[in-house]
Amino acid sequence: MVPGDTPRQDGDHERISIAAMWSEPPVLSRRGGPVPAPASVQTLSLSAEARSRVRGRRTTDQGLKVLLCLPRTGPLQPGEQLSCDQHQLLVEVVAAQESLLAVEAVTPLALLQAAYHLGNRHLPMEIQAQRLLIPRDGVLQQMLEQRGLTVYGVHQVFCPEPGAYGSAPHHSHGVNP
Repeated sequence: MVPGDTPRQDGDHERISIAAMWSEPPVLSRRGGPVPAPASVQTLSLSAEARSRVRGRRTTDQGLKVLLCLPRTGPLQPGEQLSCDQHQLLVEVVAAQESLLAVEAVTPLALLQAAYHLGNRHLPMEIQAQRLLIPRDGVLQQMLEQRGLTVYGVHQVFCPEPGAYGSAPHHSHGVNP
């Protein structure tokens, strides 16, 4: 079976090319919920940053080009299902592995101070019980090491904190619009 091909739903064992089903990329405009008998089930691996953008062109892991035109109700979540209006396609969001820095400290206070300094830079950050995860950045690594923290590279899924503004697309820093 060729990647991106799926068996027909009508029971015969003939294979169809999913890419051939659409002359234009399918528009994924629905979030959540199973759809009735999709012709294709695909996955879409996205970084944390890419999961925060719910509009634009993407390519599924199976090579199908799609267009996201989703409601702006917050970032996409790993495991979330997306579909088009015609219910022909079901796409599951997967959190992609990313190059990150893990930050550890000898004391909880030192880790809190690191979180404070990184937060002042408005960095996306995943806060865990014994460490912080941030996008890989050599300058930040050097600054953190100079503060006496242990910093090392990891390659894993990144799920940063949504922040005080949660799913709001942006905030104004006190400036009235």
